[in-house]
Amino acid sequence: MRGGSSNKLVIDFFGGGACWNDTTCSVADAIFTDSVDPIRDAVTSEDPRPGIYNLEHPDNPFTDWYHAVIPYCTGDIHWGDNTVVYNPGPNGFTIGHIGANNARAVLDWLFAEFSAPEQVFVTGCSAGSYGSILWSAYIAEQWPDAEIIQFGDSGAGVITESFFLDSFPKWIDALGPAQQDILGKELADLYVGIGDEYPNAKFSQFNTLADGTQVSYFDFMGGGGADLWTEGMLASIANIESRQDNFCSYLAPGDRHCIVTRDELYEVESDGVPLIDWINGLIAGEGGESVVCEGCEG
Repeated sequence: MRGGSSNKLVIDFFGGGACWNDTTCSVADAIFTDSVDPIRDAVTSEDPRPGIYNLEHPDNPFTDWYHAVIPYCTGDIHWGDNTVVYNPGPNGFTIGHIGANNARAVLDWLFAEFSAPEQVFVTGCSAGSYGSILWSAYIAEQWPDAEIIQFGDSGAGVITESFFLDSFPKWIDALGPAQQDILGKELADLYVGIGDEYPNAKFSQFNTLADGTQVSYFDFMGGGGADLWTEGMLASIANIESRQDNFCSYLAPGDRHCIVTRDELYEVESDGVPLIDWINGLIAGEGGESVVCEGCEG
């Protein structure tokens, strides 16, 4: 936790890949971060911190906000509540997909520390993007009078497996496992279900047209390359936008992955709109229009 001077809070779900079957989980440290040491080292380092952590940047809108980091090393996009034995037998191994337990622990602490924040900016890059949308429901439920702004950074991909079911907000009828077949849902359904439940909150996504990391994970899951991933990403965004008024998106050209933890946050521009201005609009309650890079629609 970094202290602030305003009654505003950033909650940042860190990324770090994922695994979902015997093959991908057998190379855990290659496909997802299996230790929080890199995060600990980054937090304690004296090196300048980039992106929203760059407190010296004149365009950083979060310099006076409190800032909480939720670390990640469980390979389950912050949704997991299960310990899984992969490849049962003499060569088997166990992974604790307990990201949901970790997230709950941090959020419970924050809920006790902050009685009534004015604004909460819920974000996360890559795997953390999925954490930011799921747990935004819990945050909005805890602080009904706060202005909740969710910003999913580079997380528009396919969700697989069932280790996350208990993490879904069961009080939302459209998402409760007792009422719905969660495995039949898409990420768009999560945005729409939570957005319907909390119409005064704002939900958003940032992606690039050919995000190299998201394409790689798509291929790990049996996808078919950058063009098919881009097609699916655009379809997912269009699906959410057609069903949810309190959602907007920012699509930039290129193949970069993650932006909130990079100083490029202050340099990216799409269709003549600087990303940092777009984020400032969300914070000020003046934004809400989606931005699409020129020539990126098809």
